[in-house]
Amino acid sequence: MVGRSDISRKTDLEQQGHILIISHDVVGKHMAGPGIRYFHLARVLSREFTVILAVPEDSDISTDFPVLSYAFGSECLAEVIKGARAIIIPAVQVTRFSGLDTTTVPIVIDGYDPFVAETLHLKGDVFGLQQILSKAYLLGDFFICASERQRDWWLGILEAHGRINPFTFGEDPSLRRLVDVVPFGLPECSPQATKSVIRGVWPGVGPRDKILLWGGGLWPWLDPLTAIRAVALVWSQRQDVRLVFPGVRHPNPQMRGIPTWNEAARRLAEEFGLLNRAVFFGEWIPYADWPGVLLESDIALALHFDTLETRLAFRSRILDYIWAGLPMIATRGDATSDLVERYGLGVVVDYQDERGVAEAILQLLETPKSAWAPRFQRAQQDLTWERAAQPLLEFCRNPRRAPDKVALGNRLGSPFYMNEIARLREENASLRSLVAGYERGRFIRLMRWLHRVKRRLMRYSFR
Repeated sequence: MVGRSDISRKTDLEQQGHILIISHDVVGKHMAGPGIRYFHLARVLSREFTVILAVPEDSDISTDFPVLSYAFGSECLAEVIKGARAIIIPAVQVTRFSGLDTTTVPIVIDGYDPFVAETLHLKGDVFGLQQILSKAYLLGDFFICASERQRDWWLGILEAHGRINPFTFGEDPSLRRLVDVVPFGLPECSPQATKSVIRGVWPGVGPRDKILLWGGGLWPWLDPLTAIRAVALVWSQRQDVRLVFPGVRHPNPQMRGIPTWNEAARRLAEEFGLLNRAVFFGEWIPYADWPGVLLESDIALALHFDTLETRLAFRSRILDYIWAGLPMIATRGDATSDLVERYGLGVVVDYQDERGVAEAILQLLETPKSAWAPRFQRAQQDLTWERAAQPLLEFCRNPRRAPDKVALGNRLGSPFYMNEIARLREENASLRSLVAGYERGRFIRLMRWLHRVKRRLMRYSFR
């Protein structure tokens, strides 16, 4: 229930401007992780603030809060940037919109997505990306990421760019006011299925078959081939398993040309004689149907390689599996496999361990879903979007420009900041030298005076 004081507080905050959230990914009927993230952050923040969610023009969404469609390179966000109370933007987007580099509106940089690590896999322009990101490191007043592991990474990046300095440290020695953790979360309500989506609908997937769900895309840093090899091992003992890949094509048109394992995965399934028998591929499930897919599935898979991306990743689909109480098999090494282990939500395996995955599948299929319920309930209570967004909510209630940006202005940043420190040191050294010189001169004058006094005394003594 919302009290009278809560309503008046929201009204006061609304009068102080809106929160602008800029998504670089499409938000609508078909969404990948970034779009889901910005939709839910907007939803949570809109309970307390006026929120405008800016989305690419390919988006198709209807919400209770305002949504503004933009085209890259257009000036359509200029006015909403000027009137904002705070701006939340992914690091990779900071050069896309004019006015961000000159605005006095506090800016929150979202760094949950390890763009450099992904771009290395995609063989993109890493150096060009790093130039953009360097601007983001200097632009942000507050930075958010998805895990404590990512936060350590961000602290290192910001230190290298001069953002950890006497001003930010003096404001908060923990540096939580500079960088804090806003992970993915879970909706407060349980998933509800409105219709059958895969079971008994996809040809070859019967009502009694055991569905193994691969919830995301087949991106280069993920390992769907180990999943297929594991199913080939399981097939010799059970022919009721069905590994489904319902999202092989990215919903964002700008991402559809990126490298994937799609063709290699199909070929491997065909080589084993499992294509459309035990291994099935779809396009991309509409977001409204996603709860049904989760509830129809028996086990979820989240496998990846040992790479830089793994070290920094936070797999949003793992949170979906937790939301639906779906036991999972996850490769070790990322922050979300740590969640699986912490709450005991499935089996964590080694990299490219097809036998370990096969054994885990057989083990989990023999365990009733009800046996997992208490563990999932504990995780579901801890990991809501409302809890995840708390550091962001606190910043939006009291937005402020970072103290080093205010103090240093255009001298902010590693080269500028270090030059400023060098200049101050030179000034201090000059001052010390001047004082030392003055003191040396005073000492010499004293010694001369003493010498003159001594000579006078000697003359008097000889009279």
